[in-house]
Amino acid sequence: MTFVVTEACIRCKYTDCVAVCPVDAFREDGILLVIDPDDCIDCAVCVPECPVEAIYAEEDLPQDQRVFTEFNAKQAKILPTISRMKPALPDADAWATVRQKRSEVGL
Repeated sequence: MTFVVTEACIRCKYTDCVAVCPVDAFREDGILLVIDPDDCIDCAVCVPECPVEAIYAEEDLPQDQRVFTEFNAKQAKILPTISRMKPALPDADAWATVRQKRSEVGL
């Protein structure tokens, strides 16, 4: 099992979760974070830190978010590690309530 960052993170990229990750399992691109399933130790400390509730245990993913399991795994192989908290995107609060954002990442 691993944890998965889902659609809610897109265009928000709050990094509260990164600050508590004990193994630096998060990767980042310009508009979202992903979790590297090979590095994640399933500790779950990141889940309550996400202000938009974008992180789920793989086994608890809502049906419409399951595509993000493979997306996280693929992106984690090519994106750089983020190991400390950074400011959210400037318009993160506006995007936080938008639910249909997967087209922003080509899904």
